[in-house]
Amino acid sequence: MILLVNPVTWAHCDGLDGPVVTDARVALDAGDVTPVLKWIPETDEQEVREAFDQALVVREQGPEARELADRYFFETLVRLHRAYEGAPFTGLLPSGAEVSPAIAKADAALEQGDVDDLARHIAAAVEASIREQFAVASTAKADKDASVESGRVYVDKYVEFVHYVKHLHEAVAGPGGHGHGHQAAEVDAGDTHHDQH
Repeated sequence: MILLVNPVTWAHCDGLDGPVVTDARVALDAGDVTPVLKWIPETDEQEVREAFDQALVVREQGPEARELADRYFFETLVRLHRAYEGAPFTGLLPSGAEVSPAIAKADAALEQGDVDDLARHIAAAVEASIREQFAVASTAKADKDASVESGRVYVDKYVEFVHYVKHLHEAVAGPGGHGHGHQAAEVDAGDTHHDQH
């Protein structure tokens, strides 16, 4: 379950109606690449500028060429943006593609200038998930001395629970537990066994 939204999970950046392509359309129509440069690191700026200039030239060849040129630029820009996020690019998603509810709420919060609904939504999801993990670990603890196998089940659930909470806390407060983390995390309890407590 994704409890906190990492930039790596912004699948809607792949969408033809997502924020990256929206800015790309503005840039192409204005003949100015500036609006899209924020989406990529400085190291990729030259490639984006070249793709932009090529697209502008091809666009002049007619409607079909314009469509192909735009698509080429969108794909180049989104591919580099996704690489910057550390995520793979598997193609552009059609307009109206399903977006994570958390991402939709984050977008709405920024659009409305009000984070209260988003904060309540995430807080409720985190609380519900912690309670669920706790209930599983607590039930296993009650039977931990019944047999060696029961004890091992408890240890598995204990490790999952404490690392789950640890990752959540670090995502919010940072590794040292002081202040706010700059990157949130997708918590996968299945990977917690690789950590040490």
